[in-house]
Amino acid sequence: MKVHFIAIGGSAMHNMAIALHKKGFEVTGSDDEIFEPSRGRLAKYNLLPQKEGWNPDIISDEIDAIILGMHAKIDNPELRQAQELGLKVYSYPEYVYEQSKDKKRVVIGGSHGKTSITSMILHVLMDQKIAFDYLVGAQLEGFETMVQLGDAPLIILEGDEYLSSPIDRRPKFLWYKPHIAVLSGVAWDHINVFPTFENYVEQFQLFADTIEPNGLLTYFHGDEELQKIGANSQGIEMKPYTTPMHKIENGVTLLGSNFGWIPLEIFGDHNLQNLMAAKNVCEALGIEEEAFLNAIKSFSGAAKRLEKIASNEQTTVYKDFAHSPSKLKATTAAVKKQFENRELIACMELHTFSSLNKEFLQQYSGSMSAADEAIVYFNPKTLEHKGLPAISVAEVQEAFLPSKVQVFNSSKAIASYLQAKNWPNKVLLLMTSGNFDGIDLNKFAEKIIR
Repeated sequence: MKVHFIAIGGSAMHNMAIALHKKGFEVTGSDDEIFEPSRGRLAKYNLLPQKEGWNPDIISDEIDAIILGMHAKIDNPELRQAQELGLKVYSYPEYVYEQSKDKKRVVIGGSHGKTSITSMILHVLMDQKIAFDYLVGAQLEGFETMVQLGDAPLIILEGDEYLSSPIDRRPKFLWYKPHIAVLSGVAWDHINVFPTFENYVEQFQLFADTIEPNGLLTYFHGDEELQKIGANSQGIEMKPYTTPMHKIENGVTLLGSNFGWIPLEIFGDHNLQNLMAAKNVCEALGIEEEAFLNAIKSFSGAAKRLEKIASNEQTTVYKDFAHSPSKLKATTAAVKKQFENRELIACMELHTFSSLNKEFLQQYSGSMSAADEAIVYFNPKTLEHKGLPAISVAEVQEAFLPSKVQVFNSSKAIASYLQAKNWPNKVLLLMTSGNFDGIDLNKFAEKIIR
């Protein structure tokens, strides 16, 4: 097979390019900008384009498949050439399905927790030495790539509700047709694509409708929208889950089970809910409860999902991918509950299109109330770059009420403010889908604990 990637430099795209290269495919690609770590990883496998930019002359009828990334525009010259030649142009998720249509497919969907649930399942499958392929939304420890499309009879797919490609405006997860599906929760996001809450919720019902006949849907019963989706879904098995029995002793969360109290490395109600989703999936795959519990004890979390990046006896620093209101609220509450005798300083960055939108900003009301001190950062230049109207410090502060937040719009200023604080008996929680405009969060955390 000869496959060409248009916009090969993307996080998901370059991982798939490497995965297909390792499978023995002839892989080429192009992009107008490629950053690290994509650049270095592509170079390692001799997949880095010789020069940046688009070159329609390299598109010929010798290519078996074109895979189109979201970074490409609809008028991309290579795309136009492929269309003129009548070549098959796949979106990323469409090609994943093409490579997995003969496998048993497990798909994890929902507005939050997808990467964590997927990572838990992969962790247990590895422990049980069960062969699997996978697609996950983060670089996981012990996995060279975020995607593997080999010969395993089982594939675990993180199902994203964002768009498939510039020419396919359907959510990615509608391609996968799961035999076993998870829905973790519905919290409005991606307002640039789904302008109303009702429109957003509809995508998850459509996802449930794609589950194969006699398949399984396991979902969080505490979400009213998921209860409705469960009631509307026909011809499949339903298995709701809730927050399991647990307790915290000496800073360690213990999970109640038929086999006694199980110590965990993760914590927070949302992570315990994620664990129950993973448990239901693993049981559906034939893994017994005791084996699941023995394996999950050593699961320490996915990268950037409540990831401990520095600590000493008196201070701990976490970073988390949280950026939407529901994620922000759950993550902040989880850390405060785990460290109730320490002061929690929670910092978040408004970075996504939704979070910087004036209308959507109101959704953040009360989302940081669990913190002892709440800080919000945004860069006015990011609004310009995204073509959004300017927002003021006062507007951000008002949107977060009744949470009282201190707002910064200078990366240097927020860094200086945090470094000047007295840190004993405190926890710092850094939440962003970015990096506070160029701060190396791991190095910054080490400075904090020193």
